[in-house]
Amino acid sequence: GAKGTPQREAAINHAWEEYNAQILLDARKNAGLTQAELAERIGADKGYISRVERGLTIPTVATLYKIAAAMGMTVELRPL
Repeated sequence: GAKGTPQREAAINHAWEEYNAQILLDARKNAGLTQAELAERIGADKGYISRVERGLTIPTVATLYKIAAAMGMTVELRPL
């Protein structure tokens, strides 16, 4: 869609969701964890991790911190 339209904004948001999902998927694999192992570490089910990694579910900030900690990582916020 054209710049500034709702369609364009939706497409941008969808792209960010997929990008972030891929980052989490890659991090889990680099940590040597299965979806089931990560889910157990954060008190969730394997299906939840699968949905996050496919960009179908966006974790809350609290859950994102749990996921990162379970993989031996931290979440960093920094200026663009």
